[in-house]
Amino acid sequence: MVVGKQVRLERIMNRDTGTTVIVPMDHGVTVGPIKGLIDMKTIIGQIADGGADAIVIHKGIVPAGHRKKGKDIGLIIHLSASTCLSPSPNSKVLVCTVEEAIKLGADAVSIHVNIGAEDETTMLRDFGLVSAKAVEWGMPLLAMVYARGPKIRNQYETSVVKHAARVGAELGADIVKVPYTGSPESFREVVEGCPIPVVIAGGEKMDTVEDVLRMVKGAVDAGAAGVSIGRNVFQHDNPTALVKAISMIVHEKAELEEALEVLR
Repeated sequence: MVVGKQVRLERIMNRDTGTTVIVPMDHGVTVGPIKGLIDMKTIIGQIADGGADAIVIHKGIVPAGHRKKGKDIGLIIHLSASTCLSPSPNSKVLVCTVEEAIKLGADAVSIHVNIGAEDETTMLRDFGLVSAKAVEWGMPLLAMVYARGPKIRNQYETSVVKHAARVGAELGADIVKVPYTGSPESFREVVEGCPIPVVIAGGEKMDTVEDVLRMVKGAVDAGAAGVSIGRNVFQHDNPTALVKAISMIVHEKAELEEALEVLR
């Protein structure tokens, strides 16, 4: 690995543990300015104060979220998009380039690919093109790979998630983000079949923080390299405390009860 990529990876991952807590906040394109994503400077500050390693945002939000003070945090710029208003919301198109991300100060870039979607071929082609550019510039690539489409009955099924994770590795990502399969035993199969770090998605808004932390704990116990959790963090009443609790589990291998104490 070239030194430039290694330096950048250490800005989005804990260099001592090789694990990461990422908070994606690219939802504004998909669903609009939802709760938690109105005042970007404030929410990014709260997440940074909690100890998150990186955030994911779109290129146009970089100026709106740049605080010019406070604790630093890794910047991952998302390159692909679709909206919930589209007749084909699973179709992700490229809306930014690796070169644009570099000019904006990115430490990494990310793409979203839905395998099984009707235009899977286009997204896989774009994945390959972005991967080549990322290698050329020494830019870490986070691939968010989900199984969504006519043939997918259950996107959380272990065999499907294993396939999604392996696609990320096969096509050149440095980190792959996939859904959690529901148990440490099943998710261990996902990790074992993927030669690059695997992080879990946060999914839909959960009922309790205990549910969130139990999922994080299960993934870490299975060998996951961390998490990439969005609305369950930025829509919480105390994002800073929740990020601290998640970070304890991811970086320090804390038990569930220890992490819950931070929120109490």
